[in-house]
Amino acid sequence: MKAVVQKVRAARVEVDGELVGEIGRGLLVFLGVGAYDSEEDVAYMVDKIVGLRIFPDEDGKMNLSLLDVGGEMLVVSQFTLYGDCRKGRRPSFTDAAPPDKAERLYSLFVKGAMNAGCKRVETGRFGAIMIVYAENEGPVTMVLDSDWRRRPKV
Repeated sequence: MKAVVQKVRAARVEVDGELVGEIGRGLLVFLGVGAYDSEEDVAYMVDKIVGLRIFPDEDGKMNLSLLDVGGEMLVVSQFTLYGDCRKGRRPSFTDAAPPDKAERLYSLFVKGAMNAGCKRVETGRFGAIMIVYAENEGPVTMVLDSDWRRRPKV
């Protein structure tokens, strides 16, 4: 799984002019599911994202997690995180999971974030064309990939 995680003051997502998800202070998570991802990847990503210490403590140091600050999460599916642009000019999406698998693991991620104790978890609409609005704070943007857990540390 791949995720782009942004610390936000607020974020919302619309589909066809309809508000489908909205949060206050917390994390906007763009989540992509890969062809070889499993429930283990979901568990890893939930744990990593809810525990990321990217919120400031009383000294202004990035030391607190989403759970520590009682923040909210907006999760937006984004298969384009698996776009391979190395060859030619048109991205290839062969590394992205097929829609049925992607939706199942995306839903498991959302449930996992709820079960991990997130104050509030909102979503976009899987497979829809969405308009995403974000008030980035910092800005703080992290890129995570569950494949990293399988690679040796250098």
